[in-house]
This record gives sequence, structure tokens and C-alpha cells, in this order.
Amino acid sequence: MAQTIQFQRPDGATVSGHLAEAARPLGAVVVIQEWWGLNDQIRGVAQRFANAGFTALVPDLYRGSSTVEEEEAQHLMTGLDFGDAASQDVRGAVTYLKGLQLGGGKVGVTGYCMGGALTVLASTLVPEADAAVVWYGMPPVAYVDAGKISIPLQAHWATQDEVFPIAGVAALEARLADAGVRYEGHRYLAQHAFANETAQGPGRIAQTQYDAAWALEAWDRAMRFFGQHLT
Repeated sequence: MAQTIQFQRPDGATVSGHLAEAARPLGAVVVIQEWWGLNDQIRGVAQRFANAGFTALVPDLYRGSSTVEEEEAQHLMTGLDFGDAASQDVRGAVTYLKGLQLGGGKVGVTGYCMGGALTVLASTLVPEADAAVVWYGMPPVAYVDAGKISIPLQAHWATQDEVFPIAGVAALEARLADAGVRYEGHRYLAQHAFANETAQGPGRIAQTQYDAAWALEAWDRAMRFFGQHLT
């Protein structure tokens, strides 16, 4: 079952989110949107997690706005306070799911593109989280305080990514290694958004390309990882 719910941020403000409930939950996951907003595609991702046994909550970071236009998506993302979104919206979503006591009571965080960058930040700012999976997105390395990451972290990167070049990933991974983070990174011969099934055909933007084979392999790895750390 899926529904719109309200939850509280640590500062007391109320945020809406899309909740996809698992029939027999093993645990729970906060799913962070791409720069498009809380759209049908990310709702579908949440439902896929629910079908796999993880109740999923997508916080509405844009407060009701979403778009299919690249220029508007850039505008919406630029207007987002990433630190606030990670430390308040995402943390509030994790706390909400913790309160539901699903499965063993553990909650993971995962996100795609912009949401991947926010997942990295959340791993440093949300102590209540139990594990995180990053999908082809990262903040500037200088903003990553890897010493604050105490949870296991998995990431999926595209070697042909023009949005988040693989050279930057290497710098992030070096920082994670120096801090002793429990990290596993996977690289795929793919382009940005390779796990987004809408990034194909004439409507896709030039820097993105869905790859069904790599998407499935990455999904299987993410499921094993969350199965290990959240159940």
C-alpha cells in the first residue's frame, strides 16, 4: 500500500512524504529523489523496495514541486539547501521509520543522482541510520566529513558519467579509506542514471542512459547489502 504521510523534522517542522509499505517488512529505507522531484519514477523505486520487503519513505524535498524539464530541475536543485535537507528532512524520515519498528527496527538511506549526493551527506549527519547505498551522485569532496561516517556504505558509479566524473569518485573513495569507513564501491561501464528506466529513448537528456543489465546487477548488490545490514 502507498500513501502520502506527514512526518516531523528534528527542528519540529512538518514534511510530506510518499510511503510505500511492505506487506511483511524486513526493515525500512528512506529513498531520496533525483533532481526531478518526487515523481512517478521515484514512487516506483519506493514500491520496488516495498515489494522486496523494505517499507520505503520518499521525503518531498521540493515541497510539492517536480518537473520533466532539465532547466527547471536545475533551478529546483540549486534552490535546495543540501545540509538542511540531509540533517532535517532525511533525518526526520529516518526517525519516522524507526518509530514504526518494522522488522528489526533498522533503517537505511539510499538516493539517486542528487539523492546520491544527499545520501553521502546523510551518512555523516544522520546518526540514526543503519546503512546507506549511493547511486551515481556525490557532493564536493571537501564537504564530506568521512570521520563522522559510522555506518556501512555501498556505492554504484558509472565510469562514463559526465555529471559526476569518475575522477571525483576516486578522490571520495580515498577520503573514505583514510577514515576507515566500511565501504564497498562498484563501477559499471555505463552512463549517468543507468538505473533509471526513464533515461532512455528520445526524451532522455544527453548525459543519461538507462542500462537494464547493469541496473539489475546493481539492484541485486544493493538488496544483498541492505539484507545484510538492515535485517
